[in-house]
Amino acid sequence: MRPRKAFENREFLHGDAARPMRILAEYLYPYERFKQENVTDTVVIFGSARVPSQEETDARRKENGDKPKNGNGKQPVSGIMNFSAYYEQARELSHKITEWSMKHAHPRGRKFLITTGGGPGIMEASNRGAHEAGGKSIGLNIELPREQMPNPFITADLNFDFHYFFTRKFWFLYYARALIVFPGGFGTLDELFETLTLQQTKTIKNKIPVFLFGRHFWNRIVDFSFLAEAGMISEADLKLFRIVDSVDEALDYILPVLQASME
Repeated sequence: MRPRKAFENREFLHGDAARPMRILAEYLYPYERFKQENVTDTVVIFGSARVPSQEETDARRKENGDKPKNGNGKQPVSGIMNFSAYYEQARELSHKITEWSMKHAHPRGRKFLITTGGGPGIMEASNRGAHEAGGKSIGLNIELPREQMPNPFITADLNFDFHYFFTRKFWFLYYARALIVFPGGFGTLDELFETLTLQQTKTIKNKIPVFLFGRHFWNRIVDFSFLAEAGMISEADLKLFRIVDSVDEALDYILPVLQASME
């Protein structure tokens, strides 16, 4: 009986010695899929996996027996449910970017595909908006102990599951022509600040315009002006991003950026 070939030996492939092969696979497999699907340009959207849709928020209110407050017809919400409006805005923004991209596709077939971390919350909203517009979208999922399963709106052939964070981050930025960051936690902040750091230090080839969505959230979370005043960053670094506060405002800045990148 012949022994198993090395590439057929699962015990070996999942062992420490084969780690470089697994890392390489997480580069080569997406590369091949993107080539087959003609992926050349993306709009990346980051945001919390925990933000519920408006439907989910309304259902929770009903289930919890919340009643209108002060007779004004508004129901009390708390915690993460306060952010459900961002789910709907991410959904609308992705829908409109996808519609614009399909209408203004490059003669050679270049389109801007919405790309997310593939999970629930803001990620689901963004893939959902692209799906509802009739377009394709990408989901770059990651193995986590909790809360991270692929949402149902990712295009099937562009649905990936990563083991290593750094290979996933590579593919977030490789084709990115714009980055939109909605409110989020540690993961969102990590992805945002790594992108800003790469551009600040000029260690990334692509110039990726960064848009922070939600002025109230971002002004409270990070005092960027103080960082500059304290000399921790330069005044020029404040131009690495722009804060936007509505879907229309975001589109006013993002669509010209996408148009220019095709010229």
